[in-house]
Amino acid sequence: MEINEKDLLDLFTRLWTQLEQAGINQQGCSIKLVYVASGGQHVDKIERQYVTTASDPLSRGQEETPAGVNLPKVLSTQQAMSLWRRAQKAGYVDEQYQPLISRTQSALLADYMAERLGIRAKWKTFEEFWKRNNMRNDYNKAFNQRQSLNFREEIKKVLT
Repeated sequence: MEINEKDLLDLFTRLWTQLEQAGINQQGCSIKLVYVASGGQHVDKIERQYVTTASDPLSRGQEETPAGVNLPKVLSTQQAMSLWRRAQKAGYVDEQYQPLISRTQSALLADYMAERLGIRAKWKTFEEFWKRNNMRNDYNKAFNQRQSLNFREEIKKVLT
């Protein structure tokens, strides 16, 4: 099976991101990726070598965010940025990725994004980024509000 360097680095970046999201990738962990070009032999000479640690992850897979926005890593991946752009276009968040919708709707948005991005600590992640408390309670309240349930279906259409 042939795999090019870009695809290999993309796979590596996804693995690294999943380890971080799962909380497995702690300080001091490292992954060493050795890439030997097609036809090359791995004896003593290595064509390229990528070494990363928890404090120095590869930047691939991260996108540029607007100045002044400090997105958590799990919310700044390429997939996350695609969701943010759609959410902005729909008017759910502003250019700083802060919610422009009600608390219950924001909780539904956070839940959907976390599900799509595989974020296990969703409430902690979004509460810290949006400077909100009790988002889980807001999420539970949403199920008592018909408009919120309709919004949940809207999110699925807009962000899919």
